[in-house]
Amino acid sequence: MELKWTSKAVSDIDRLYAFLAPVNRQVAARTVQALAAAPLRLLEQPRLGERLEEFDPREVRRILVGRYELRYEIQQSVIYVLRLWHTREDR
Repeated sequence: MELKWTSKAVSDIDRLYAFLAPVNRQVAARTVQALAAAPLRLLEQPRLGERLEEFDPREVRRILVGRYELRYEIQQSVIYVLRLWHTREDR
């Protein structure tokens, strides 16, 4: 399996860091590092996350990383990280 980040997912990481950094840069950096590392476990267990049926026939799934939701899609041997946000955000 291969892991790829979409431009929207990268923008989400940037946005979350920009939101957290003014309050505490160290916490912002640790949070972003944890979020960036989380999808690596999907390389071993790609179907770890809950499948989101509303995206059928695409195989879109989600995992929770602390209080953050990470959505990803499996296409053949590639895992695409689609989006990432705090669960308190209105999505």
